[in-house]
Amino acid sequence: MTTAVKAGGPAVPGPPAGKRKSVTGTRKVIAAGFLLPALVLLGALVVYPIGYSVYRSFFDQAGGSFAGVDNYTEIFTDDAIFTAVKNNAVWVVVAPTVSTALGLIFAVLTERVRWGTAFKLVVFMPMAISMLAAGIIFRLVYEQNPERGVANAVWVGVHDTFAESAGFPRARPLPVHPLEPGGGGSYITKEPVTAGTPVPLPLVGVPPAKMPSDARPAKAAEPGDGRITGTAWLDFTRGGGGKPNSIDTRELGLKGLTVEAVKDGKVVAEARAGADGVFTLPASAEGALLRLPAANFKEPYNGVNWLGPSLVTPAIIGSYVWMWAGFAMVLIAAGLASVPRELLEAARVDGASEWQVFRKVTVPLLAPVLAVVLVTLMINVLKIFDLVYIIAPGSAQDDANVLALQLYRSSFGTDSHPGIGSAIAVLLLLLVIPVMFFNIRRMRRESRR
Repeated sequence: MTTAVKAGGPAVPGPPAGKRKSVTGTRKVIAAGFLLPALVLLGALVVYPIGYSVYRSFFDQAGGSFAGVDNYTEIFTDDAIFTAVKNNAVWVVVAPTVSTALGLIFAVLTERVRWGTAFKLVVFMPMAISMLAAGIIFRLVYEQNPERGVANAVWVGVHDTFAESAGFPRARPLPVHPLEPGGGGSYITKEPVTAGTPVPLPLVGVPPAKMPSDARPAKAAEPGDGRITGTAWLDFTRGGGGKPNSIDTRELGLKGLTVEAVKDGKVVAEARAGADGVFTLPASAEGALLRLPAANFKEPYNGVNWLGPSLVTPAIIGSYVWMWAGFAMVLIAAGLASVPRELLEAARVDGASEWQVFRKVTVPLLAPVLAVVLVTLMINVLKIFDLVYIIAPGSAQDDANVLALQLYRSSFGTDSHPGIGSAIAVLLLLLVIPVMFFNIRRMRRESRR
């Protein structure tokens, strides 16, 4: 028995050394009683499902016959499932790396601007959006139609700024018009042209709403002095009326239509129709055939098929980065706030440039924080499901497939195979365990410093 001595008083006998209670005086039995409900829930919701998944992964589709490792073999031999494995590898390498790099850049740069806090708030806001909502947002962003999809609206706008687009797709002449197919999507006049005789070039097939906004009512061309003149117009009167090959008052000129004069297969002159459809060619076009090249009628540039087989995975990774770069930025900014400023100032005093300070001082000091962010995102990416399921259209879902999505399809899809679904679940667990082990070791190493 030990003895406790009070200040200014007699010694008070204490409990035996071998029967000393904990600091809180809690008995182990009571502690176990409080832990028991949590342990029961943990066993029922985590341990048992893991064990049963491992067991079920060794049986066939019906679950009545032992299949050995056949289900695991099929993961790497079935084309659809192996595509999911490859896509998961791309996700694990690209998404966490890009998100962490952007978070680092944002965290460092926002320290130097007065409105850095507002910028961090804006970048972090996507984290408040669920994966379902983000998937719906980006499904619309990547819409193929530039009138609905933001990504293609921007892309088409930039393209059309530097490359001229066709003005009249699907425009064509009628059989009664003085034009006939010239090969390759072009149209050519049936007879050679002569100076002093205006050439009519009527077309149909252009919706009035698609006509140039500055097109004016078509005007009959005046005979040119030794030159070839003519009018290109939309030979269609809204509401009916009008005559073929005749310019009516409500018919518009085909502004910008390219007209070529061709002799012996060579282009000798070229002109564009004005707002009223009138064009003029030099005297060298005398006796030539007039051709409307196919470039006038090709479909307008419609942007990039972001959700096609080749780009669907990078497009979905882009939506993930949009959501999680803010998370990385906030954690890295918190770590950056604890970096000793005197070290950075000392490096600058020694003559280091800002890039050298960033690369050789800031990044090494932030290495533990960067590791936390990177590992957290890797674990998160391994189980990515929502974005791929929502954003990828049915035609490209096989190309965007990932393990979590394939797990859902194999377990609950129309061609469900619980054995393969369980094998995929076990594979995901095996992929996550090394990352978790690395993270736990790093945390213990940090706690011992």
